[in-house]
Amino acid sequence: MSFLRLALSTQRRLVRSTVRPPRSITVLARTYASAKKQSKSTSTLVPGSKQPITDVAAQEEYTKAEATMKTAVEWYRKDCATIESRASGRITPALLSPVRVKLPDMDSGMRLEEVATVGVREGSTLLVTPFEEDTLKFIEQALYDAKISGVVPQRQDSRTIRIPMPKPTVEARLALYTTAQRKAEEIRVQVRKQHQASLKRGKYAKHSIELEEFQKLTDRYVAEVDKVLASLKKATGAK
Repeated sequence: MSFLRLALSTQRRLVRSTVRPPRSITVLARTYASAKKQSKSTSTLVPGSKQPITDVAAQEEYTKAEATMKTAVEWYRKDCATIESRASGRITPALLSPVRVKLPDMDSGMRLEEVATVGVREGSTLLVTPFEEDTLKFIEQALYDAKISGVVPQRQDSRTIRIPMPKPTVEARLALYTTAQRKAEEIRVQVRKQHQASLKRGKYAKHSIELEEFQKLTDRYVAEVDKVLASLKKATGAK
């Protein structure tokens, strides 16, 4: 009987030593952020070549440069319109629009229409009549100084200057176009000088948007000069 108890006691110890409770297993799982990364829209992005000038000082310089270039080109446009009218044989008072009269008591030149009337006689002669007789000699000198092709003033009397304007020949039309070519180059030089002056004052960095915009501005007004000259070439029949 004691042997049987001993055997049972030994068996229980063996069971307790072999049968152990399972160890707890910790599972490590990698977690990810649930929020999705939003993609950035490019619909509002502006290419470098189309970005505006944002610097205030550069904007002011750009405005000044554009005004100067525009004034020069518009003057040339009007001058070419006068030349075209002359080349076509049309005689109008506008032919004398470049004339500036300098009077002794004035600091700057005055437009011809401010000191005289300009009329057309028989479609081929311009008549200039001063408002005051003592200004006649100053008006006559101004007509010479303007150096308008074909304009040769002649005193008709003490109050009138006549300017015969014969219909231009082929050679005369070519001379008018040649004059316009020379003036076109002068205007291009003015535009480019303004461009260089603006860059010198601004001291902009290499490859900056300012350099690009000023160059585009210059190219635009030079192209305008070329366009006006090309139109005049067609009108005058020059080759």
